[in-house]
Amino acid sequence: MDSAVVREASSDELERVIAVEVLAFAADPPMRFLFPDPQAYLEHFPAFAEAFGGAAFEHGTAHVAGEFSGAAMWLPPGVHADNERIGAVVAEALDPDIAGDAFSVLKGMEDYHIEEPHWYLPMIGVDPAQQGRGIGSALLRHALAKCDEDHLPAYLESSRPENIPLYERHGFRVLGQVGGDSFPVITPMLRPAR
Repeated sequence: MDSAVVREASSDELERVIAVEVLAFAADPPMRFLFPDPQAYLEHFPAFAEAFGGAAFEHGTAHVAGEFSGAAMWLPPGVHADNERIGAVVAEALDPDIAGDAFSVLKGMEDYHIEEPHWYLPMIGVDPAQQGRGIGSALLRHALAKCDEDHLPAYLESSRPENIPLYERHGFRVLGQVGGDSFPVITPMLRPAR
């Protein structure tokens, strides 16, 4: 199967989608700040990812590219991440010395999150062995077509500065930055309705 062919992921494929995200975020600066120990990352990140984007499976808005070379979990208007569960996962795994910074950044992310109806992309990732093949773009195009059909904006937070140009090519613009000092920078981005 072509690695850039995108389809809806079924609820039976949740674990495989989470596995893609685990691989994709293994070197992500904010995630590894939260979970610096490799064992803690592998133990806690899957629950974090599911709490952050797992609601997409209930709404048919989790997507997979090819044979799980990439995956995205989009939340449609009115659907939210499970913030209570995210907080619990982070609190359980977090070094108390960085807890204040981490929760401050989570609050800062909330402050940028737009209030009007929109599509939200909490998680998108490509297996590192498959990166550079247009898979991320294919995943974005697939969902952004629905955003355009609905004439609604799309919102995301980029956790890696090198991904910002990809999102900009797809119509997103930078709203600001969250983090800094000890916590890696996260960049909220908005794609206006079309």
